[in-house]
Amino acid sequence: MAAIAILVSLFFALNIGASGAAASMGVAYGAGVIKKRYIALLICAAGVILGAVLGGGEVVKTISGGIVPKNIITVNLVIIIISSAALSLFLANLMAIPLSTSEVTVGAVVGVGVACHVLYIKSILVIAAFWIFIPAAAFFIAYAACRLLRRFKGKSSEKSTVLSVLLIAAGFFEAFSAGMNNVANAVGPLVAASIMDAGTGIWSGALFVALGAVLLGGRVLETNGKKITNMTKKEGIVVSGTGAFLVILSSIFGLPVPLTQVTSTAIMASGAAKNGKVVFQKNIVKRIVKVWIVSPLVSLTISYILVKLFIQSDFYSTFLALMVIAATVGVISLTGAVKKEKQSIHEQGGGI
Repeated sequence: MAAIAILVSLFFALNIGASGAAASMGVAYGAGVIKKRYIALLICAAGVILGAVLGGGEVVKTISGGIVPKNIITVNLVIIIISSAALSLFLANLMAIPLSTSEVTVGAVVGVGVACHVLYIKSILVIAAFWIFIPAAAFFIAYAACRLLRRFKGKSSEKSTVLSVLLIAAGFFEAFSAGMNNVANAVGPLVAASIMDAGTGIWSGALFVALGAVLLGGRVLETNGKKITNMTKKEGIVVSGTGAFLVILSSIFGLPVPLTQVTSTAIMASGAAKNGKVVFQKNIVKRIVKVWIVSPLVSLTISYILVKLFIQSDFYSTFLALMVIAATVGVISLTGAVKKEKQSIHEQGGGI
């Protein structure tokens, strides 16, 4: 079973690289400083490995023992936690949505804690508060800086080699921050169950996150770099620099924060500074926000059901959870049908 837990963890690490890590170089790529996708992803991979090895230990401690008691984490629970998070992340990758691996991992650990009736509520509330505070801070910092940049327009300076180098450096440090914060999501449960020691886990996780970024990160790189808003080099430096600073600072204190949310909200701030609130009306932005809200709940629900079904053999609770899911899907579907019907009546001027 330990071998299965390791394989699932490494699969999760690949998906982390494809989602959160790959998004970190989206700004430099979208601004046109790096022309080739594979070059952007290779730089990302190098940053991830360096960040994880030099500064990933504190977040590993939080994931492995700061949300639920470390002594309840067994090999079977590790498989459930990582499988639930990986499935949520894999679905987001199929939609090319940059998703926070911290949110789905913490959601999965919380689901296990709820099923086992053991949670460090205070720690969860602190983490959740920072999930809101850090992206909000990124938005306002990036918005203010981009508005200031617009007052000092100098289009000729956009061709500066110095700006290009600074933007690539900012993207690298954002990837570095991804290594510090996100690698722990894949290996933290393994460390909690004593399947791996922290050092081995960090190295293994870092290598597979980097591999995932290089092999699978192209679509998310395109989404973050080119489908939200167009950016100048100066705006790109602000966006990547803001994200890197906030996530590195959070990692030093062991807080698993949503890197992709930090980056994406900073990108939205750049668009809002130029175009106003119209940026929030784009379908891609609306879809990203919806996935952010739903994803931790999805991983929480999956892990809860798997624990009740396969660990505790509590079929009544499993049945109830499945019925709640079915009812929720039914209500959403019905709401969508009603909206379509109203739209049809409005357009055609008639009823059924």
